[in-house]
Amino acid sequence: MGATPTVKKNTETGMIALATLILVAGVANLNLSVANVALPSIGLAFDASQVQINMVAVGYSLGLAASVLWFGALGDHHGRKMMLIIGTLLAIPSSLIASYAPSIEILIFARIIGGLAAGMAFPTTLALITALWSNPKRTRAIALWSGVGAAIAALGPLISGYLLTFANWGSVFLITLPLAVVALVMAIKFIPSHVNETNTPVDNIGGILSLIFLGTLILAINFFPVRNSTILIVILLLIAVFGGILFIWRQKNVQNPLFDLEVASRRIFAVAASAGIIVFGALMGAMYVGQQFLQNVLGYSTLDAGISILPAAILMILVAPHSAKLVEIHGSRFTLLAGYLFCFLGFLTMMLLWKDHIPYWKVGLAYALVGVGVGLAGTPASHSLTGSVPVKKVGMASGTADLQRDFGGAIMTSIFGALLTAGYARSISSQISHLSASAQDKITIGIEATLQKSFSSAAALAKGHPEYSSQIIAAAKYSFLVGGHWAYFAGMIAIVIGAAIVYFMFPKKDEEKELLAHYNEVDINN
Repeated sequence: MGATPTVKKNTETGMIALATLILVAGVANLNLSVANVALPSIGLAFDASQVQINMVAVGYSLGLAASVLWFGALGDHHGRKMMLIIGTLLAIPSSLIASYAPSIEILIFARIIGGLAAGMAFPTTLALITALWSNPKRTRAIALWSGVGAAIAALGPLISGYLLTFANWGSVFLITLPLAVVALVMAIKFIPSHVNETNTPVDNIGGILSLIFLGTLILAINFFPVRNSTILIVILLLIAVFGGILFIWRQKNVQNPLFDLEVASRRIFAVAASAGIIVFGALMGAMYVGQQFLQNVLGYSTLDAGISILPAAILMILVAPHSAKLVEIHGSRFTLLAGYLFCFLGFLTMMLLWKDHIPYWKVGLAYALVGVGVGLAGTPASHSLTGSVPVKKVGMASGTADLQRDFGGAIMTSIFGALLTAGYARSISSQISHLSASAQDKITIGIEATLQKSFSSAAALAKGHPEYSSQIIAAAKYSFLVGGHWAYFAGMIAIVIGAAIVYFMFPKKDEEKELLAHYNEVDINN
C-alpha cells in the first residue's frame, strides 16, 4: 500500500521545513567564508597589515562564536522562529555595510555585526531540527544540515572568485543578499511559531559574560604577532580569564543557568564539544591560509582560487550521508576518529607538498582529504551534543554545536593567522639580516616595516620599485611559505590532540547507547 495523503503531506512539509533551515544556515555559512578569497584584494585596497587581514577573516566568527550561547538561550525562551527571522533580517544591512565600507576598521566592524546577526539565526536552525525530528530521522537531518552547510561555506570562495574577476572586493559581501531574502520568506511561511520552548528566564548576565570571555580571548590571540602590543594582549587575556571565571561561577550559582554545567560535564557532550571545535576549526583554518597561498604564492586568479575549493565542497556533500550511516552502525567514536585521520592527512599534504610552482593536484588532494574528514566528523560531533541534552535545552546544545564551528573557526583561524604573521615577519627579517652590508644600507626602517607588514604590502612595495620587484616578491613568497608551514604544523598538532581525546574518552558504540539512554531517563524523571 502507498503512503496515506496525511503521511505524504507531513513528509513534504517536513522536507520543506528542513530545506528552509538549511537555507537559513546557508546564509550564515556563506557569510563566514566569502571574505577568504578577497583577502589579498582587501589587503591591497586598504594597505592593510596581516593582523587587519586576519581580523577581516575572523571578525564574523568572533561575533558568531561570542554570541551563540546567549542567543540560543534567548531563542529557547522567547521563540526560535523569532530569533531565526531577526538574525536573517539583520544579515542584510551588515552585508551592505561590509560591501561599501570606506575603511578597514568599518569593514571589520561590519563583519563582527554580521557574526552577531548569525548568532541569532544559526543556532536556532539546529535547535529546531532537534525539536522537530528524533532518532534516525534526526541523525539524517543533522547530516544534511552539517554536510550541505559546510559545503556552502566551501563554495563561498568559488562564488567570490568569480565575482572578483569583474567586480571589486566589496561585491563578495553582497552574495548572501538574495539568499537571505529567500530564506527570510521561507522562514516566515514554513517554520512553526513555537516548538518545545521553555518558560524559564534567560540568564542575560551569563550571556554578557560569555560574550566578553569568548570575544576578548579571540582578540588576544589575533594581537599576539603585533609588535609593542604586550600590554594590550595582557589586558585582553586578563579580561578573558576574569570573564571566564565569573561566567563559570554564575552558571554554578544561578537558578536557571545559560549553560548547564551539569549537562555539559556529561562525557558524550564534553568530548563531542571539544572534538567539533578542532575539526571545524581545521576546515576554516585551511580555507583561510589556503586562499592566500593560492593567490600570493602560486599566482592563481581569484576565480581559480575559488574553484580549487571544489574537492572539499563536493566530498563534504557526498560523505555526510555516509557519516550518518557510520554513526548508526559503528557509533560516533569510530566516525569521529575516521574524520580526524583524513583531516590529519590533509594538513600533512599541505606541509609536505604545498610549495611554489606546484601542480593543482597537490592542492586538490589536500582539500579533498580535509573535505572527507569534515564530512565524516561533522555529523557525530553535532549529533552527540543534541542527543545528550533534554529537548528543552536544545538551544544550549545547538549553541554549543555552533560554538564548535565558530569558536573553532575563530580560534584556529586566529592561531593560524598569528603563526602565519609571525613566521612571515621573522623570515623577512632573517632574509634582510643575511644580505650584504651595502644591500642592508638601502633598506630603511620604513621599507623593512612595510615588507614585514603583510604579503600585500610587499606586493605594493614591489610595484613602486620595479627594479627590485622580482627580489621583493621572491622574498615575500618564501616568507609566506615559512609562515604557512608553521600554521599547517599547528593544525596537525591540534588534530592529534583531538584524536587522543576522542580515542581515550569517548565511549564505544554500545556504551554510547547506554549513556544516551541513561541521560534520557534522567531528563524525563527531572
